[in-house]
Amino acid sequence: MVEGTTQGFAELLGIVRGYQHSRAVTVAAELGIADLLRDGPRDAEDLAAATGSHPPTLYRLLRALAAIGVFAEDDDGRFALTPMGEYLRRDHPLSLDPGARMFGADYQWAAWGELAHSVRTGDTAAPHVLGTDVWEHLRRHPDQGEIFDAAMRTSSRAEVTHLVAAHDFGRYRVVADVGGGTGAVLAAVLAAHPEVRGVLADQEHVVAGAAPVLRAAGVEDRVTTVPVDFFHHVPRGADAYLLARILHDWPDDDAVRILRTVRAALGPDGRVLVVDAVVGPPGEDPLSKFLDLMMLVSLGGRERTEPEWAALFAEAGLRLVGVTRTSPSRHLLEGVAV
Repeated sequence: MVEGTTQGFAELLGIVRGYQHSRAVTVAAELGIADLLRDGPRDAEDLAAATGSHPPTLYRLLRALAAIGVFAEDDDGRFALTPMGEYLRRDHPLSLDPGARMFGADYQWAAWGELAHSVRTGDTAAPHVLGTDVWEHLRRHPDQGEIFDAAMRTSSRAEVTHLVAAHDFGRYRVVADVGGGTGAVLAAVLAAHPEVRGVLADQEHVVAGAAPVLRAAGVEDRVTTVPVDFFHHVPRGADAYLLARILHDWPDDDAVRILRTVRAALGPDGRVLVVDAVVGPPGEDPLSKFLDLMMLVSLGGRERTEPEWAALFAEAGLRLVGVTRTSPSRHLLEGVAV
């Protein structure tokens, strides 16, 4: 067997077994191991007592995660946080704990388990296996909804610094964040531009949780929260309408409906600012291409190429006038009314 073939075999086997790493991290997150290691190394016996786990089996989990750099194991069998593992702490400003628990949740595993169904039929896997779409599932299971919202806040915090640096939000009087969740992105935009005011528009039960986020950023007095259904209406009067990681959740027809709703509220000089992935060329950009598969199985949405984005904007009565990369997996797409 030639060396290249041997290497390829090992690399492909690693990909095939990749879910094992993911699941192990999820279990460690569910047990809160990183928080227990915040103050220093502890052994498996101690950690098992704190988590209600079986000590020898917990040790096996932790040594495996230590082997891939999530934790560090010393010669005495004690475990400590690595720089990577710090991100599993629930008090970390960029905590991946909710992301690990969201991606490892039963409904996500069930949807991915039916990827073949989606590939064969073109249908979203989640309703096929759950009996409802993910949004309704999260409404029925508010504990999972809270984890989802927390994961979205972390994702927003991780990317918003690059977004604020990539675009001059200071030129707007009012920025409306449509589908803005509890306001993490809008808060960062307003914190960077004290003269700008904001409108946070999302479902009523979502914006109800925005006050602590806005207050912590010191921008609460400059934000109006508005409950909306963005398929039917968004508030008028803003100079820029921001849709950050919203449209990729939806198939083309629904994404056009959302954009048309925003277009109807847009003033003659207004701007539509879409933050989403732009799929890269063949053989590149695995981040957006696997995110596209996640949209397929979970939500029925999709990631789009730049020509696909331009066509989507055009169908909604908008013209795509600019595309700026803001992070390895995100772009800012700027549109104006036709």
